Amino acid sequence: MIGQVTTSRNIVRYDGQNFIKQEDEMAIEYPLTIMLDGTEFATMVCTPSELEELVVGFLASEGIIRVYEDIQSMHIDEQKGFAYVDLVNKHSMQKDFHSKRFIGSCCGKGRQFYFYNDVKTAKTIMTKLTITPKECQELMKQMQESSSHFQQTGGVHNAALCTTEGIVIARTDIGRHNALDKIFGYCIINRISLKDKIIVFSGRISSEVLLKAAKIGTGIILSKSAPTNLALDMADELGITAVGFIRGNGFNVYTHPQRIAGI
Repeated sequence: MIGQVTTSRNIVRYDGQNFIKQEDEMAIEYPLTIMLDGTEFATMVCTPSELEELVVGFLASEGIIRVYEDIQSMHIDEQKGFAYVDLVNKHSMQKDFHSKRFIGSCCGKGRQFYFYNDVKTAKTIMTKLTITPKECQELMKQMQESSSHFQQTGGVHNAALCTTEGIVIARTDIGRHNALDKIFGYCIINRISLKDKIIVFSGRISSEVLLKAAKIGTGIILSKSAPTNLALDMADELGITAVGFIRGNGFNVYTHPQRIAGI
């Protein structure tokens, strides 16, 4: 299954009247353990694609690295599910960081904002970028249409880094936080400027998702789903415009509405 992001399985489907044997496509769930300077750091359950981006983005969001050059070497053993990372400045498991953790793909398993390294890495966003209602709707439509894996399985989250004109990069993963880490990693590896960028997201805006956007450095996050109260408290504090329920012709603006043209 290495290199695949979906697989098929024989199932029995009931259509309301009859049972039908057929083949169904589903998302692959893959554990990846990061070994940091020879020590087990974290195990993520993810979609097995763009693994280098995922590792780089995750380490950046955890405050372990700031730029790609902080990594001395990286080797990913896809067969065994290990990423071996050595840093230029060797990392020790200090008390202000986490010890070994298991980070699942399920909802409700995210980290909290009040970990010390989250406070260190989350940015207050000062961008003056604005977006029109039509652009919000068009970017959501583009992201949804770009994900063949979601259309095949219905079992993944989609995220895209965009300008007001369109998608720069889109990523898919069974873990919503993983999709954002892949985008973060891509930006770090390719030195992508983030000052004029927007995050478009398929899932709900949880506190973890909002925090990821702050760490990436984007000031606008658009979602087709709902936010949580803690996410909106963070968005208020960190200067992020959160827009949810982008469906059909409407949407809700929850925080910092000055970035939505016409308000």
